[in-house]
Amino acid sequence: MRQTAEAPGAATPAQPLRAAVWMLGAIVAFSAMAVAGRAASLELDTFEMMTYRSMIGLVVVLAVASWAGTLRQVTTRHLGVQFLRNLSHFTGQNLWFYAITVAPLALVFALEFTSPLWTMIFAALFLGERLTGWKVLAGVMGFAGVLIVVQPGAQPVSMGMVAAATAAVFFATTAILTKRLTRTESITCILFWLTAMQLVIGLIACLWDGDMAVPSVAMLPWIAVIGLGGLTAHFCLTNALSIAPASVVMPMDFARLPAIAVVGMLFYAEALQWGVVVGAIVIFGANYLNILTSQRVSRQSPQAL
Repeated sequence: MRQTAEAPGAATPAQPLRAAVWMLGAIVAFSAMAVAGRAASLELDTFEMMTYRSMIGLVVVLAVASWAGTLRQVTTRHLGVQFLRNLSHFTGQNLWFYAITVAPLALVFALEFTSPLWTMIFAALFLGERLTGWKVLAGVMGFAGVLIVVQPGAQPVSMGMVAAATAAVFFATTAILTKRLTRTESITCILFWLTAMQLVIGLIACLWDGDMAVPSVAMLPWIAVIGLGGLTAHFCLTNALSIAPASVVMPMDFARLPAIAVVGMLFYAEALQWGVVVGAIVIFGANYLNILTSQRVSRQSPQAL
């Protein structure tokens, strides 16, 4: 989700405003998906939500790819990497859906923002990217932010906290495997296998006990929001990153936290804890430090990263 590439021409004065509009769409889509996930949890478990989401996603991907003439880009190369990526994303997304049903939304989003820091660590371990002193400092800051959010000892560590924090690790793993795939595979290919494989994985998980819930008619709009919300959010985020530097887009992405905190207070009477606010600020600072230093090193020596 979080990328660090800058698009040519991103310095044009009008581009940050256009990026802000795209990010507003992403914030609305992410927040809507969280609300829809909570609503759908009244009838469906997380496996069922992911299965119906994959059904909708596969239909959308096939329709758009057919219209754009990119279906021929779908190949069977690197199916092993595709499977590992999609299994990791499926696991992380299930944990995220579970977390938003049992923990305050602002807390879940705050812990989710640690994903770029895990991506940084995994990139150094598995992709050979250089782990500089600044990146180590960013990682330490991010860990400190997590401790402030969770406050071990001051409050019991809940399953929602564990699920949200673990989801961030799986999202980071997904990002690393996606980065490997983008070297040889198109976006259409990656999205096709994402939705197709996760549909199969979801059906296996749902039908393991021979019982898969069918959503009621009243629940169908929420299922549609879940299915389209993720695609819309990442489409908006990708467009924002394509026209403005990550150092500009990243602060906009963190606007999701106060936005979802307001949603939590208005719709679910969730009080916003000081630890979540302070911890999220520290985590944001760590991510922003990593982006700024990475961009500076990249400009000085493109091979350094």
